[in-house]
Amino acid sequence: MDFGLVLQTDPPASAVVDLMRRAEERGFRYGWTFDSAVLWQEPFVIYSRILEHTEHLTVGPMVTNPGTRTWEVTASTFATLNDMYGNRTVCGIGRGDSAMRVAGRKPNTLARLGECIDVVRDLAEGREAEVGGQTLRLPWVRDGRLPVWMAAYGPRALALAGQKADGFILQLADPFLTEWMVKAVRAAAVEAGRDPAAVKICVAAPAYLTDDDSPESLAHARDECRWFGGMVGNHVADLVAKYGEHSGLVPEALTDYIKAREGYDYAHHGRAGNPDTAFVPDEIVDRFCVIGTADRHRRKLEQLRDLGVDQFAVYAMHDAREKVIDGYGSTVIPAFGA
Repeated sequence: MDFGLVLQTDPPASAVVDLMRRAEERGFRYGWTFDSAVLWQEPFVIYSRILEHTEHLTVGPMVTNPGTRTWEVTASTFATLNDMYGNRTVCGIGRGDSAMRVAGRKPNTLARLGECIDVVRDLAEGREAEVGGQTLRLPWVRDGRLPVWMAAYGPRALALAGQKADGFILQLADPFLTEWMVKAVRAAAVEAGRDPAAVKICVAAPAYLTDDDSPESLAHARDECRWFGGMVGNHVADLVAKYGEHSGLVPEALTDYIKAREGYDYAHHGRAGNPDTAFVPDEIVDRFCVIGTADRHRRKLEQLRDLGVDQFAVYAMHDAREKVIDGYGSTVIPAFGA
């Protein structure tokens, strides 16, 4: 199993670079960031610095979307970084949540997302692609490689990931839901004539290491990670609006907890102490995140690995970023042969 680190691009950018360098030194192989132009600094500028100050780390957004940049610009940016640093980028992509909504636009349709996946990958790897009725190619690309990994929750999005994406990003660490969604992605890959094992599986969630299993330690860890249930709740609310509460198309284990959700202010998006996540119960934090002692982390990650998860990406938006990076490097990553 590979390990990744997920950060927001809060200023100063040098701190993001330092944490990514620290993560690589501790055995992490992927460095991911949020991509929301209004809320945080521009990630692609910072990727260049991360790549310059690391040797092997693969970097990319978790996640970008088809709407905030034109597709040829997105492809050219990835291809430029790859040309400079040796094919060390990955394109995480989805419909768009904070990046689109904060700018007053709706998330992209799945049809548009599927088209964008093909175009960005083809252009970044030097092939022709049609953009807005115009056939384009980046003539300077040589031996380019850009894996495109898609974030998804709902049945149609899971199917699209299986049909088109090189990897599937699931932003929660619940083994039951992971099993359900991985099966859906792989079934769609088989139906599309693809090798299901070729679709990489990435689970991304907050990880918080505690020194013991005392009620006080676990309560603090939950409070530091509760924001994640609110972030996931945005996507779950979209699913409930689309498919209904008891459609049978989406597991109720995913949707039931948002009944008390009243609203969401993106000013606190992805941050510990988010006041809009009081509706998220402790049970959801425990299911969706990985908290507790290193032994608890290893046991849960073993479950995920056995379900076919290829990478666990640590959301480190809490008060113990260095501790979780160092702790994973010394007590968790070595247990998985990474």
